[in-house]
Amino acid sequence: MKYLVVGLGNIGPEYTFTRHNAGFMALDRIAAQEGLTFELKKLAQHAEWKSKGRSIHLIKPTTYMNLSGKAVLYWMTQLKIPKDNVLIVVDDLALPVGKLRLKPKGSSAGHNGLKDIERVLQGANYSRLKIGIGSDFPKGRQVDFVLGRFPEDEMIELINKLDKAKDMILSFCTIGIQKTMNSFNE
Repeated sequence: MKYLVVGLGNIGPEYTFTRHNAGFMALDRIAAQEGLTFELKKLAQHAEWKSKGRSIHLIKPTTYMNLSGKAVLYWMTQLKIPKDNVLIVVDDLALPVGKLRLKPKGSSAGHNGLKDIERVLQGANYSRLKIGIGSDFPKGRQVDFVLGRFPEDEMIELINKLDKAKDMILSFCTIGIQKTMNSFNE
């Protein structure tokens, strides 16, 4: 069975380790632990993770956040992966730093990457793993906050949670979303 796991983020060194790149960080953590190397391919950096009889394709779109849907649709089509086997890994302002929540569908909540995926996939019925980045910013400073880097204490907390995110992703690909949500969501 094939799966597509999409980590959302912005390309470029200036965005490395920013809150908006939590999706990229989750996939980078998997790659580091599993000895995978991302290769630059059409619309994304791609790595394939073989585990428990599954072929899990990890992509980090190179389209910038607000055009993420283009990469998602291209890779779904290219690899012939149905929407039920797609998982979007995304940062979430509504969750405390490091909190993880798996959902089978939902709104974009103003997230530009999710908005574009909804537009391209014609709906919000796709699975997502949300990584909490907190919301401790003054009114009107949301953009600066999400494009800012994590303070050291939050980064340490997040890195520890990325191991759990890896377990959740593998569980999604082996036992499905419902059982994974029952096991992992807090």
